[in-house]
Amino acid sequence: MALENDTQAPDFELLNQFGERIQLSQFRGEKAVALVFFPLAFSGICSGELCALRDNIALFADSGVELLGISVDSRHALRAFGEQEQYGFSLLADFWPHGGVAKEYGVFLEDKGFANRATFVIDRDGIIRASFITAPGEARSISDYQAALDMLQPALPVLPA
Repeated sequence: MALENDTQAPDFELLNQFGERIQLSQFRGEKAVALVFFPLAFSGICSGELCALRDNIALFADSGVELLGISVDSRHALRAFGEQEQYGFSLLADFWPHGGVAKEYGVFLEDKGFANRATFVIDRDGIIRASFITAPGEARSISDYQAALDMLQPALPVLPA
């Protein structure tokens, strides 16, 4: 079962496509993070989804959100994938232990051996503020991301009339 909103996001450390260690807690107090779990590099729906994120990267930058893609692929496969598609964000290898982070977030599909299409938007304090998972074979939309990022914005006080 996927982690719920308003809970502490589990910390983790994974290698990105360049072999750099990325730890979720390194962003704490600095910026919010969008964790985008995707099944496999080079697959059609995943490529389309991540290309849409690449083409709308300003949505995240303007909101002060670090975008991190995560799959069970090796960092070498993710590097080739990222270079082919010219992604300007980190792709994290949840390679070993196989799907360990996806399991912590409750989105690993044991029968398939990879993560579901799941997104967790985590605030600067490390709290999951929004999340969404699509049905198998269904791509996430940019409007889903916009709605999730909107959850990071503090509610404006209602002024008396």
